[in-house]
Amino acid sequence: MDKVFESDILSKRERVELALSHKPLDRVPLHEQLSYNTGVISLYTGKDFPPFGFTREDVGLVIRKTLDTCFPFIEDKGTDTYTDPEGFTFRNEHWMTWRIGRPFDDEKGAARWLQDKVENMSATGLNTHTAVQVEKDPPKEKHETFNAQQVKEDYRAYMEEFQHRVGETVIIEFSFTGFCDLFDAMGLELFTFFSIDYPGLLEEYMEISTSNELNRIKAVADPALSPVILLPEDFSTKQGPIFPDDFLDRYHYPYVKKISRSWHDSGIKVIYHSDGNYKKAVPDLLECGVDGFYCLEPNCGMDIIELKALWPEAVWMGGVDGVDLMENGTPEAVRREVLRHIRETDALHTGGMFVASSSEINPPIPPENFKAMVDAVGEMRNPDFYL
Repeated sequence: MDKVFESDILSKRERVELALSHKPLDRVPLHEQLSYNTGVISLYTGKDFPPFGFTREDVGLVIRKTLDTCFPFIEDKGTDTYTDPEGFTFRNEHWMTWRIGRPFDDEKGAARWLQDKVENMSATGLNTHTAVQVEKDPPKEKHETFNAQQVKEDYRAYMEEFQHRVGETVIIEFSFTGFCDLFDAMGLELFTFFSIDYPGLLEEYMEISTSNELNRIKAVADPALSPVILLPEDFSTKQGPIFPDDFLDRYHYPYVKKISRSWHDSGIKVIYHSDGNYKKAVPDLLECGVDGFYCLEPNCGMDIIELKALWPEAVWMGGVDGVDLMENGTPEAVRREVLRHIRETDALHTGGMFVASSSEINPPIPPENFKAMVDAVGEMRNPDFYL
């Protein structure tokens, strides 16, 4: 069995499934994105690397040693500038990508671009993602039109190759409605004017984008590959959701519901992701069928202890402050906070909680702070648990 701690009783998969089902555990599961931090990779591999000088194999080894679930690898993208086939210009800075140019500069131009995109999506059955968070794109189909069997084979090959590198660690891949992708592509100000002037085109886009994703889900969904998927749709600031309730009721929630239902049909849980404070939207998202939430920023009002108490039926992931604490705190402060989360949520007996940072393990985080987070999880175990 691929253990993080010698005292582990459950396999990683067993622990993850029990946590997702709100059952007692031997210990709380650990989740992270570990693709960026050279110091962390060096600490757990025993190798010295220049910045971003490590490989997939190195990251995979550290994931095996420290995590129960993980996100896909993010490759070092270098520091180049490029323009994609749709005319968007991007700037790469290693693991980050910024959009620095668009093929339109007003809502009319955005509408022309989107109309062409919708026609292409309708004709091919494929969604193309333009969000700068390109690490969240699913594996790309290597063909010009949707072919369910080929998509299934490509996805399985991708997941099995990834699984080989991370051992028994459970992989959390991604699924999209296309909502966040669209307002990211246009920019929020331009998207606002576009949505007022072209509501029909916006709705047409959401329908075809979600329909294409539902076809992809039917092709790839397999709980043997993973029991859980992430639906990342950033839509909040520190003050709350960017969009009003009636807008989300029309253009977002119905499509989240369709995506969630489709994954559930294959026995796979859905975790919803947004940065910022989306506490107000939690009841609506639960109504859409999502099973839990990832990225809980304490400085934005998303306190994992409070949230788990308010909505114990949901799964909560990523509540350890990734900036003030993980970047600037001491290992002992990290340890105390992790132990507090486990103790005050009663997660050892009730499940429904994964320990993870609110920010992913970015380069400024000292490796000893990440180690303190991991070790604290191993320190607090359920004395009542037995197989």
